[in-house]
Amino acid sequence: MAFDFLNIFSEATAGIDGNVATGAVNTANSILGNPFWLIIGIILIVVTILLLLFLKKIIVNSILGLILFAVVKFGLGIGLPTIPTLVVSIIFGPAGIGVMLLLKFFGLF
Repeated sequence: MAFDFLNIFSEATAGIDGNVATGAVNTANSILGNPFWLIIGIILIVVTILLLLFLKKIIVNSILGLILFAVVKFGLGIGLPTIPTLVVSIIFGPAGIGVMLLLKFFGLF
């Protein structure tokens, strides 16, 4: 039992104005075979891959900062202010915890 896609499409678009369907077909035909849209598609794929790789590093850095915050605050029992240290450790990761420990060492916290 084979599907007749033309009948399915015509039934699905029966309630749609003919001008809308014609406009959609014309737009699709203008995109097909146009190298400009191929280049745009490739650029968007590359940008997405680079963005995901960049965001992955940021997320890993934030998770490491959160883990180090828990180790310093609860494991080692160092008396750092909770909210500022938590925010700095999530934003800057291990470097943020290092800065907070230096501030504590110099007596600024």
